[in-house]
Parts: sequence; structure tokens; C-alpha cells
Amino acid sequence: MADILIKKTAEEPGAASLAVTVPAEHVREAEERATTAYQRRVRLPGFRKGKAPTAIVKKQFAEDIRQQVLEELIRESWRAALAQEALKPIADPHIHNLKWDGGGAAPVTFEFHVEVKPNVALERLGGFKLKRTVQPVSDEQVTAQLNELREQRAPWLPIEAESPKPKDLVSVTIATRAGEEVKDPQNYQLVLGEGRAIPEVEERIMALTPGQMVDATVRFPPDFPEEAKRGQTRDVRITLHEVKRQQLPALDDAFAREVGDFESLDALRHAAREDLEQEAQREADARVRGELIEQIVAANRVVAPRPLVERALYVYTQAYGIPEDRLEQFSAEFRPVAEAQVRRDLVLDYVTEREQLRATAAELDQRLEDLARRRNMAAGELRASLEKAKRLRDVERSITEEKVFAYLLSQSTVEQP
Repeated sequence: MADILIKKTAEEPGAASLAVTVPAEHVREAEERATTAYQRRVRLPGFRKGKAPTAIVKKQFAEDIRQQVLEELIRESWRAALAQEALKPIADPHIHNLKWDGGGAAPVTFEFHVEVKPNVALERLGGFKLKRTVQPVSDEQVTAQLNELREQRAPWLPIEAESPKPKDLVSVTIATRAGEEVKDPQNYQLVLGEGRAIPEVEERIMALTPGQMVDATVRFPPDFPEEAKRGQTRDVRITLHEVKRQQLPALDDAFAREVGDFESLDALRHAAREDLEQEAQREADARVRGELIEQIVAANRVVAPRPLVERALYVYTQAYGIPEDRLEQFSAEFRPVAEAQVRRDLVLDYVTEREQLRATAAELDQRLEDLARRRNMAAGELRASLEKAKRLRDVERSITEEKVFAYLLSQSTVEQP
């Protein structure tokens, strides 16, 4: 049987293209296997299961058989491509320019386009000078943290005969006006000042009292997310139904006991300061890591390959749910972020492989036990939950990164005031 023909047609850092030709003999045998499989399991009127004539099965299930043949040939071709070209793909390949005239008498041709891990050689990984600075925690930050706790536990109480203020919760109906016609009324609940409504709408709401209505013409601001609406005006009718305001609890020992296992406000304040100080330590570590990566990238002139940057941008657009009409603007704004992320990943992956620092099974088990203990759950339950959410690899990655940064920081000097 003739071999599948694979030829690399294009290559750049981070991507490769391969032209594939599957000989007719290969195609014919795959078609026969698919037809036989359908023949065995389908039941057609007038025939016992598995006894329908081949010609009838081929005609009845032509599209299904064709799809199964193509899937088998693509899988087989990809295995052959990996063996021949020694690729390091970071994702499944894309199929382009698929051509098959149909039937086993004709070859199948197509192209694989695949993102691959580029070859990176970093000559300098150490000898850098870094400064780790931990920002002190102020009394104002502690008070702000406590006030956040107060807001989280504050009940919303109705306000009568009074116009709403920023941070009030309002219930409104906003309808569109076209001349004398009012249409498409929509009910909203929103906290004023959080940016859920355009500024001019919030201004109109704050001029009303519960039960009042106003007709107004409002303008979308120049920085409105939907570019097509920027600067446009709308005639609207706004009706304010209800206003609620949070009643903040007193910041005293009783509040501390309500929040958690604290005997007094001083104990709660101390715990809040400790939390902020730990966060300040984590932020200092993150800044040192970021500075270290920047110095390694600059010293080795690490370049972010275009295909990997495009892939990172695609992941961002999916994660943030960016609508199609904003893709171009979003990509332009986030390209520097994507490039920095790709360069960082290239450095970390290189060190991981060179120094064999990948997270071990034992390290993963220990991390899961620690996390499960903090959450008061069984480690097996946590593992199952992470696997279901496809987040177990994130835990592995975090362990690997900790090991990589520990190694890299040991090769440089970190000054601490």
C-alpha cells in the first residue's frame, strides 16, 4: 500500500504548514472499512441486521461513510506527520483546502496548519540584579478593608420620597421614544456609580424620586464600548420605581463577632492587616518575577512568534466574550499583553525542559491535599472537581512555575531593603 505523502510547504517560528496527499489505495481501503462497519450495525427495511447489500448501504449512508473516512484519514495522516517532521504542536492542527472528488478511486489532499513550539535557546538565565520591595500597609488600607466587609453585610433598605445618590440601588424602567410612541420598555436594577448605565441616564435617574418619570434625550459617551453608538443620541423615557440604600453596621466588637471568630474589633483589625501584608508580599514576589522575566527576555532577545501571539489573542477574546464588532480594536489594544505573555511562556517552558522542573505526581497530590484542607473537603473530591472543570492542569502549571522561578531567582541577586 502506498504511503501517505507529507511535504512541509511553509514554516515560521511558531507555525508550520504541511501538504498531505492520501493515495487512492489508502482511501479505497478506508472506505471499505467504513462501509463494512455501517453494514454490520445498521438495520434496513427488508434485511436482517448486518445483511444489507453493500451497494445499498453505500447509497443510504453515503455522507456518513464519507465523514468517517475523512476523519480516519486525517487522524492517520497526522500521526504520520508527527513521525516524519518531529513537530512539537501546542494544539490540534487546522485543516485547509480539503479536496476529494469522492469514491476510493481518487486521492484525498489537504493541508495541515499547526501552531508549534518554536526552538528557543537562551544563553543567559542568571546574573541579574533585582530589587524586591514590599509596600507597607497603612491604617487607611486596613480601614478600607473593614469598610468593604461592612458593605458586604449591610442590608438594603427602601428610601421614600428622596432622590437616589451614588451607591444607591435603583429599580427603573427605560423605554425608547419615537415621537409620541414609547416602545421596548426594559426593567433594570443597578447600583448608581458602577457604570452599568451611561452617565447621562444616571444623572436623569438621580433627579427623580420613586414613582416619577422623565422623557429625555441622552448621548452615548465617546468611550462607549460599542463603537457604532459613540456620540449618538437616544430619546428615552425613564421611570424610577424604587430606591434602596445600604445601612452600614457599626464598626464595633459586635460586628467583629458577626464577621467571624473574633473577640473584638481590634482582633478583626489585626487579621485584616495580616491579610493585607500577605497580599503585599505576594505582589512584591510578582513584581520581582515580572522584572526577572523582562531582563531574561531582553538579554536573550526573545521574540514572540506571530502565530502564538494570534493564538493568545484568540484565547483572550474567548475568555472576555468580546463581540465580533470589537475584535479588531480589542486585538490592537491587547497585542502587547499577548506578546509579553508569549515571551514569558517561552522562557518558562525552556527552563522547565532544560532543568527538568515539571511538577511531579507526588507534588501535585501534596498540593491538592493542602488545598482540600483549606476548603474543608476531601482531596479526592477536589481532584474530581478540578478534572471536571478542566483546571487540574492549572494546578500542575502553578507548581511547575514555582519551581522554575525558584531556580531562576537562585541564579540572580535579589536585594531587599
